[in-house]
Amino acid sequence: EDQTKKLPKRKIVLLMAYSGKGYHGMQRNVGSSQFKTIEDDLVSALVQSGCIPENHGEDMKKMSFQRCARTDKGVSAAGQIVSLKVRLIDDILEKINSHLPSHIRILGLKRVTGGFNSKNKCDARTYSYMLPTFAFVHKDHDVQEETFRLNKETLEKVNKLLACYKGTHNFHNFTSQKGPKDPSAKRYIMEMYCGEPFVRESIEFAVIKVKGQSFMMHQIRKMIGLVIAIVKGYAAESIIERSWGEEKVDVPKAPGLGLVLERVHFEKYNRRFGNDGLHEPLEWKEEEEKIAVFKEQYIYPTIINTEREEKSMMNWLSTLSIHDFNSSAV
Repeated sequence: EDQTKKLPKRKIVLLMAYSGKGYHGMQRNVGSSQFKTIEDDLVSALVQSGCIPENHGEDMKKMSFQRCARTDKGVSAAGQIVSLKVRLIDDILEKINSHLPSHIRILGLKRVTGGFNSKNKCDARTYSYMLPTFAFVHKDHDVQEETFRLNKETLEKVNKLLACYKGTHNFHNFTSQKGPKDPSAKRYIMEMYCGEPFVRESIEFAVIKVKGQSFMMHQIRKMIGLVIAIVKGYAAESIIERSWGEEKVDVPKAPGLGLVLERVHFEKYNRRFGNDGLHEPLEWKEEEEKIAVFKEQYIYPTIINTEREEKSMMNWLSTLSIHDFNSSAV
């Protein structure tokens, strides 16, 4: 114990994966214990393993803690990054993981520069959204969840619509609390597409990938929700263009269940410090196998089983008819 206290503190990043079901997102709300977050469990494991002193658990600024992305309630992550100062104890990863539930894992650790801040240094984030393909059935057709299979034309239409989001747009309609004049509502999307469908537990699923500089609260879920509403025939294609304008557009928000933070990118940092002989580039080639295994074990089964039991997509689709896509939302 005393030896540990003498260890100097070093700035590191941790590569984290977690299944977000049952949590109120990533970010800790100190003093609000009724809403459990991923960071509550993480900080507790850091204290118990001896990486950080107990009083740092109360005040996260003391350990310069910063997360790359605040994932929303119920959202999972395969490649979340947090930066913080810790004592580099022996077998640090095993010790931290031994105090974490099995659906939260620290998969990697790297030393970084003293001034490193995972949120500010991150230049892009990639998310995926796994959804049952029956979400894209036209509203006038009856759907049998288990037997439905997505055809090529519909997938092409979905991809044509998702591609509209690429570039810089004013996404004020895709989040709450931001007006059209707010400069921070402008966001840059690098790519967005839906991959080939696959069948799991007799339901067909597909995965939408989106890479952007940064995202606002609920933005991705609303981007996907609007495309589903168009493909199903509730809204006209022109609504996407209209939503960049100043008027308020009623944009539905797809369920949080299928959303996963896949990876975060540090391209600028890697160019500057990745090969300086002192620091490693923030890339996780060696950990990719562990990430894939974690997704198969904890993330995908949670999405599939929750979808089967709670029918979150099915129930949400039944609310689309309530939205008014033609007039400006009041």
